[in-house]
Amino acid sequence: MSVLVYTENWDGVFKKLSFELVSYAAKVAKMMGTSVTAVSIGNVSDEELSKLGAYGASKVMKVEGNTSLDNQLYTTILAQVAEAESAKVIVISNNNTGKAIAPRLSVKLKAAVGAGLIKLPTAVEPFTVTKKVFSGKAFANVVLKTEVKILTLAQNSYEVIETGGSAAIQTFAANSGEAKTVVKDVQKQTGKILLNDAEIVVSGGRGLKSADNWGAIEDLAEVLGAATACSRPVSDEGWRPHEEHTGQTGKIIAPNLYFAAGISGAIQHMAGVSSSKCIVAINNDADAPVFESSDYGIIGDALKVLPALTEAIKEAKNK
Repeated sequence: MSVLVYTENWDGVFKKLSFELVSYAAKVAKMMGTSVTAVSIGNVSDEELSKLGAYGASKVMKVEGNTSLDNQLYTTILAQVAEAESAKVIVISNNNTGKAIAPRLSVKLKAAVGAGLIKLPTAVEPFTVTKKVFSGKAFANVVLKTEVKILTLAQNSYEVIETGGSAAIQTFAANSGEAKTVVKDVQKQTGKILLNDAEIVVSGGRGLKSADNWGAIEDLAEVLGAATACSRPVSDEGWRPHEEHTGQTGKIIAPNLYFAAGISGAIQHMAGVSSSKCIVAINNDADAPVFESSDYGIIGDALKVLPALTEAIKEAKNK
């Protein structure tokens, strides 16, 4: 019996997300009195795989050569490893990959899914997990009654904990069959911080009044080493690309610090950013809903507040 955790890699390298998942799985395993087995699919060096041991994995099962990005194939591999390891709990990220794999894996293993979890289980007998519901307006305690449980963890909802341990690396020969997806070309965004990876995000809404005023957002982001984002009306107007749209119908993010400048705070937008550790709102309407969800609020014109804030941060950095 073990806790299995799927650790994604990006071009053979693990990111903070993978270490967060292993840290979470290690704590769940401790609650259950068992150990953690990490699964890596793709071409990752043993040196990189060994890093997972430092966050609580006692074993790493590497499945080499499968780089097709085929979710059905990945599901088959994870199911085979889970059965070989007699895994009772499987931990996956609640990102796009996890959302594609978890339901397929649920069917294969006849396992209940606790999706979008934000903290550790409150109990293991019965196995009870907590998740946000109603676009983040409430919480639900869900009991998972199947023998095997699948947990998808919301990004940045658990701390990364180094244990100083080590992991035994084993090769797993999966019988996954032929991939149904063929990758013919890969085009990667370069030259800017990716929104899903950013620790700090500066986002703008219609309060910026025009695409011509977006320099104020970009200037603050540059000073902070942050990514830029926007609300849905902004992307719909064509002021910013759709890949920067955050919210229930866009990207769901959980940075440590989120600036909402000129964003009213509609429930659909806040549902996509409510997991941020700290939210700072800037709006000239004191009654804007965004202030109800913010840790700090600045009532004022974003086009005046943003440049002043940028200069203040520059001065603080130069001291």
